[in-house]
Amino acid sequence: MRALKLYGKQDLRYEEAEKPRLEKPTDVLIKVKAVGICGSDLSRYKKLGPYVAGMVWGHEFSGEVVEIGEEVKHLAVGDRVAGAPCFTCADLDVEEECYYCKKSEFARCENLTVIGARHGGAYAEYIRLPEKNCVPIPDAVDYESAAMIEPSAVVVHGYYHTNLTAGDTVVVVGCGNIGLLSIKFAKLFGATKIIAVDIAEDALKMALAAGASHTINSLKEDTLETIAAYTDGLLADIVVESAGSPITSAQVFAYAKKGGGVVFMGIPYADINIERFYFEKIVRSELKVWGAWSCVSAPFPGKEWQTIVSLLENGQLELKSMVTHRLKLSEGPEIFDTVTHKKPEDNFGKIMFFPEEV
Repeated sequence: MRALKLYGKQDLRYEEAEKPRLEKPTDVLIKVKAVGICGSDLSRYKKLGPYVAGMVWGHEFSGEVVEIGEEVKHLAVGDRVAGAPCFTCADLDVEEECYYCKKSEFARCENLTVIGARHGGAYAEYIRLPEKNCVPIPDAVDYESAAMIEPSAVVVHGYYHTNLTAGDTVVVVGCGNIGLLSIKFAKLFGATKIIAVDIAEDALKMALAAGASHTINSLKEDTLETIAAYTDGLLADIVVESAGSPITSAQVFAYAKKGGGVVFMGIPYADINIERFYFEKIVRSELKVWGAWSCVSAPFPGKEWQTIVSLLENGQLELKSMVTHRLKLSEGPEIFDTVTHKKPEDNFGKIMFFPEEV
């Protein structure tokens, strides 16, 4: 089969790869129909994240089951699935489950690994997964949308940590794909005022399309003053940091109202220096601060996944409009280079590959 393999810093190759085979009786072989680029893939491309050199990578995907192991109970050849990319203690060669897996807190697993980092990924024609990592998708949900269930689950997992309630004001800082999904789900969960912050006008236009009620270009406006103006001085009930920037990660505490909260969904790959003005807000405003990691919970892979599948099936959630680039897998090296060297004001929405297209 053909696949994208990462060998080193910005060394991505489209080449032949060994087709995965079933290794356990509970394994499933999936023909990949759609697979999207994640921000963590871009980080690995820049040598800022873990991976095994020469391994097939990518983890946001959907596909069709083409082969099943003899102990697979709930899937059949021809079924349509999305893939939960996380492996926890139960999947790995460990002597004993970790403390967190025993408590069914799978996102906190001490041994958690992800396909495309430590295991063969989905930038390929085929991928092998355990049955329990396969989430069935109904016929009403297209493969492209299904490939975005995983990043959607990351966002829903983050919101489930918070006390977001109907009528709240939410500020989303950073309008990349996680930020846009944060806007969509804030609206679905009942937020009535959603303020999007970014430095790219194209990103802010996409934020409005995703459901933001207000936008702020932080290069042109004072973010704190503008949020205060939009909220009659109260500020936000919930602030989402999805930019993964050391600068915004240090400033977001100022945007939350007293008793409000900040949830971090982005990871900055540099040290964060927090000025006293911002740090004091945590204490003096009695803020809640949440970190959100991964996309899984109990029962594995978690309620996040079924929530999203249901919203997609019922037409309450629309994701395809986020896709700005639809490409062949062979175009991978070129698009990764383009995105890596883009200007800060340039914007890319979701980039989707279709391995079947040659």
